Amino acid sequence: MRTDNSGGEVQESITKIDKLIHEPSRYMLMAYLYVVEVADFLFLIRQTGMTWGNLSAHLSKLEAAGYVVIEKEFLGKKPHTTVRLTDEGRNAFEEYRGNMKRVLDNLPAK
Repeated sequence: MRTDNSGGEVQESITKIDKLIHEPSRYMLMAYLYVVEVADFLFLIRQTGMTWGNLSAHLSKLEAAGYVVIEKEFLGKKPHTTVRLTDEGRNAFEEYRGNMKRVLDNLPAK
């Protein structure tokens, strides 16, 4: 049994977890965008299995928070939408990862 104050550390780390990123679909999007410079909608749909509407809704929330930039252009006559993390989004995801790691590392062992 641990006798340190890890329970307080866990609770503090949990309260710092970004709830916007913590939602599973948005977490998945942030994770994919974290490892690529830019991704288009088709790539994200194929990787996540989301529908166009679902993907659009989650990305809109991330965009409103300033975590992603969505750019729309035409390639020839076809629309092409790309998404990338902003510096704020990259920092938020790194902070989220650190907080989750602290929560998991400080859980008491059975």
